[in-house]
Amino acid sequence: MESTLTKHERNLAAMVHASSFSKFFIPFGNFIIPLVLWTANKKDSALVDYSGKQVLNFQISLLLYSIVLGIISIPILVGFFPDLLDSSLFGLNHLNDYNNLNIDFSETFKFSSWLFPLGVAGLAHGALFVVNIVYTILAVIKTNEGQEFSYPITIKFLK
Repeated sequence: MESTLTKHERNLAAMVHASSFSKFFIPFGNFIIPLVLWTANKKDSALVDYSGKQVLNFQISLLLYSIVLGIISIPILVGFFPDLLDSSLFGLNHLNDYNNLNIDFSETFKFSSWLFPLGVAGLAHGALFVVNIVYTILAVIKTNEGQEFSYPITIKFLK
């Protein structure tokens, strides 16, 4: 396939992959920009069509993984906060006494009990972020060389 591709097709396919970085500047840009580039150029090149599907499948999969991770981590986090809604936990019931903010860290509230689920959820989200960055860069490089790139951990929504 590499010999029949023009430089324009390879660059366009690489731009479809690289456009997922637009999420850092535009909300949902990692879906909108690749979708626009893909739909505008999918009939012109098979590599652009393949790349567009791969990018959108990967970004949708990462969004789904983040949502599932958040849904799983919320009950765990709330389970470690049994008195979360108790206003006297941080002395919030005394806020009207401007100089008397009673913050009492007794035995019922241990920092280690709520830092663990926050740490695990944070590490998992950080891992998803790193996977997104690394594999998007690899996809741009491989596609610019004229090779088809398939992202790992991707659910095939678009075939």
